[in-house]
Amino acid sequence: MKKYSIALLAGLVFVLLSKAAQAQTGCTDSPENPTAVLAVVGLAGGIVSSALPRWRARRKSKTQ
Repeated sequence: MKKYSIALLAGLVFVLLSKAAQAQTGCTDSPENPTAVLAVVGLAGGIVSSALPRWRARRKSKTQ
């Protein structure tokens, strides 16, 4: 029951915060540029996905 209550509370907080963080009238009147935000997030994901094997290999070589 405790996990269910925490999940329900987290979901409620997520919905309320996303509604408050929404731009004035959606994307048409948004002060931020959604394309730029998506580009930054995609670039970060690309960097992490390409660097992750290197980090794992480096960590493996240090332990052996």
